[in-house]
Amino acid sequence: MPDNDLQGRTIAFLCAPEGTEQIELTEPWEAIEQAGGTPRLVSTQSGRLQAFDHLDKADTFQVDTTVDVSDHTEFDGLLLPGGVANPDFLRTRPGAVAFARSFFDAGKPVAVICHAPWTLIEAGVVRGRTLTSYPSVRTDLRNAGATWVDEEVKVCEGGPNVLVSSRGPNDLKAFCQAAVEAFKR
Repeated sequence: MPDNDLQGRTIAFLCAPEGTEQIELTEPWEAIEQAGGTPRLVSTQSGRLQAFDHLDKADTFQVDTTVDVSDHTEFDGLLLPGGVANPDFLRTRPGAVAFARSFFDAGKPVAVICHAPWTLIEAGVVRGRTLTSYPSVRTDLRNAGATWVDEEVKVCEGGPNVLVSSRGPNDLKAFCQAAVEAFKR
């Protein structure tokens, strides 16, 4: 029987049109649904996005809405999947960066995994926060004023909102549990 703690809550999954690590999209998506929430796929353009399994093309997914017509008021939280190409693309798109920043400005929970903190670095919201990430993002986070830790999942409650972060696919179980807990608030 599903846990309906997220009943009535809608979570934005912000992804680039191409390059999202599929498992970092699908496993949290399923966790949100199992908790009774509604995940919605947000991107910089409409249509279908191309997910990847590392460097190989995987499945495509229908985009629900775009950053130019949506804002944080439609959602109860934000989840940013990783992959290298996904956040690298998003951090170069002002609309995507502003969309991510708006969740911090509104005090809403945010969850990021793998390389996804790159988008938050560009949004200027990691200073003074403690996060984990894929190890290659460590120096970028430190240079942006964050404290980096090598942990399966890190829940940072200091600041305007709850920020959940994980290192990568091997940490998905803990990440999904912590993200669902954060989105319950």
